[in-house]
Amino acid sequence: MLTVVIQAGGASRRMGRDKALLPFLGKPLIERVIERVSALADELVVTTNRPENYVFLDVPLYSDLIPDRGALGGLYTALSVASQPLVAVVACDMPFASSELLGWERDQLIAGEYAAAIPVTPSGSEPFHSVYRREACLPAILSAIQANQWRVDSWYDQVAIRFLSMDEMKSFDSHRLAFRNVNTAEDLAHAEQIALGLTDQFRS
Repeated sequence: MLTVVIQAGGASRRMGRDKALLPFLGKPLIERVIERVSALADELVVTTNRPENYVFLDVPLYSDLIPDRGALGGLYTALSVASQPLVAVVACDMPFASSELLGWERDQLIAGEYAAAIPVTPSGSEPFHSVYRREACLPAILSAIQANQWRVDSWYDQVAIRFLSMDEMKSFDSHRLAFRNVNTAEDLAHAEQIALGLTDQFRS
């Protein structure tokens, strides 16, 4: 029922190199993200415009179907290549991506008539830690691209979306870390320290 798509198509401009491949606690960051969410997946794929760099993952790899359309084009590719009716889309630079939260988002779509379940934080919506109903969302996303829209949220008003509040999500993301991403070397080092601290908590 659920395809999990890990998106590794960004340019990593602020990091200066492909951040998905940087080591995080001894393994490539993208491996950590996959390990955190793969238990949910009936199908797992990675979208990347550098597939030669990700062969070691031994999962299906797809490049953008509509090149040079940024995050919106990446979302279109993610939903297009999925074989399952529901699609969880997760950015490769979220070391604390939450399978519990994604599972709850999936359940919102199963229980209701929504096209997508998208978290909302004080910083805005989080489309790359969200779950989508493939058949309902793809036409709206394609229409936005064809209308020369670039914002990843430019199609939201075309479908019924279940927006998830911080209060609703706190029991699935008690440390409020799920949406933390890494854009710089400092972000990466800080996230590693947080992860080590959480590990120490469970050891004590």
